[in-house]
Amino acid sequence: MSSQYTGARRSTKVGRGTDAYGFREYEMGDDFRTIDWRVYARSEKLYVRQFEEYKDMTTHILLDVSGSMDYPPEGMKKFDFATMLAVGFAYIVMKENEKFAISTFSNEIDISRSGRGRINLMETIDQLNAIQPHGNTGFWNSIDHYSSLIKSKSRVIIISDFLVPLDDIRQALFRMGRHDLIVIQVLDPSEIELSTLGAVKLHDLETSEQLFTDINKVLVSEHKEELESHISAVKIECNRLDADFFSFRTDLPIFEAIYRTIHGR
Repeated sequence: MSSQYTGARRSTKVGRGTDAYGFREYEMGDDFRTIDWRVYARSEKLYVRQFEEYKDMTTHILLDVSGSMDYPPEGMKKFDFATMLAVGFAYIVMKENEKFAISTFSNEIDISRSGRGRINLMETIDQLNAIQPHGNTGFWNSIDHYSSLIKSKSRVIIISDFLVPLDDIRQALFRMGRHDLIVIQVLDPSEIELSTLGAVKLHDLETSEQLFTDINKVLVSEHKEELESHISAVKIECNRLDADFFSFRTDLPIFEAIYRTIHGR
């Protein structure tokens, strides 16, 4: 991932930066130390050197820990897969000695302070290990609140199943649109490809409501169409904001998901 994923952002300044890239005429208030006297000797005009400097870009990882992420009852849960993704990205950022934070949200957001280094990563992993997914998905409110706390352009990675109203997603992504935004959807295979089960009792993991229904071929077909339409709409919104969108099934090897994110940008 290195410079393609982490690394710095380039900032053009007049002054004592890292790489000189050109000159411009001196203006009142410029630092006299940036005047190039050799150019003055040739032209009898004052020119200052311009530099490109590099600023660290903090990576903010927002992880959905709402009740819907606690699925399926057995095997690889969406929360476990999403958490491994978040830690994997944080590890890569850590190796570049850049700042990162993994914050979690459900109906509210639990904000972590950004930092560097292995100790910060290990403490973050301990905190994630103690989390049990719960509650509703306060997607818009959580993202909106977190966005107000980011003071400079950053990298933002949102990991969720994105099974929330499309209007909430649109508003939330728009709030993060000025950042380098990566949107990652995590779904269990059984959510994508419903099985024809007949009469069943469904349990909502966020509201605890129960629904008796008949999962027949018609319902399976309608579900597939609605889910594909929803995912397509999220992707369109990401494209409009020049954000990267990825959708992964939890039966995909975790390193493959990370690889696809790195090289799919």
